[in-house]
Amino acid sequence: MFMKDGVEYRFHHMGIPVTEPRPGERYSALFGMYTRDSDCRLIRAQWHRFEETSPLHPLLRTVPHPAFKVSDLARAIEGMTLLLGPYEPIAGFHVAIVEDGGIPIEFIETELTDDQIWAKAETESILYADNPRAAPVATG
Repeated sequence: MFMKDGVEYRFHHMGIPVTEPRPGERYSALFGMYTRDSDCRLIRAQWHRFEETSPLHPLLRTVPHPAFKVSDLARAIEGMTLLLGPYEPIAGFHVAIVEDGGIPIEFIETELTDDQIWAKAETESILYADNPRAAPVATG
């Protein structure tokens, strides 16, 4: 945890772009993206694989990004270059992604616990509304 300009930042997860399919991916038609939660036990991490037509910024599709819970999203993004958002993929879970020194950084403002966030991401997120179940992984 650290403070900067009156905003508290707490590490939340790491997003890592990949090119190979992974078992159990969820598909987001909205972002042309497949997501698979990592099995890492020390930190939360997500693997993200993107379609060529993904509307997301190239930095998000190619550079790993840290995500931080922040005490004030509006203040955290003030004066930053926005890559995405702010938006609310889950009720009570506000997100924006900025670029800082060539690195995409995700900021999250929420009162939800981590257990609530990860459970709701599986079932209630607008990102995966078109396909709430895991997307099949191509074999062969």
